Amino acid sequence: MTLATSLTLCKNRCYTPTPHLTDMIKADLVNRVAESSDVPRVTAAHAVETIFEEMKHALSEGKRIEFRGFGVFQVRDRKRGVGRNPKTGVEVAISPGKTVRFKPGKELKNL
Repeated sequence: MTLATSLTLCKNRCYTPTPHLTDMIKADLVNRVAESSDVPRVTAAHAVETIFEEMKHALSEGKRIEFRGFGVFQVRDRKRGVGRNPKTGVEVAISPGKTVRFKPGKELKNL
């Protein structure tokens, strides 16, 4: 069965993955928020999207995001390095930059 055939279209035109898929995607999170809080999926989708947007905004400003028991997201500097082109073997300079790191909390580590 392909991914396209395993998706079903719900009333408000959002895609709902079937339960046999092992990965969790944003639609799964929206559905769980809607079911657990008894709100319409549109409202849950807006809430989830707002949380992600605020997290992106905070990380773009270099802020640290901590969820007790879950983990910490933070922006770290990435060192300058040297890589290789796999086809030619020529060395390529990798410029320094920033990357987002996640450190799981104690409760998440003990799953």
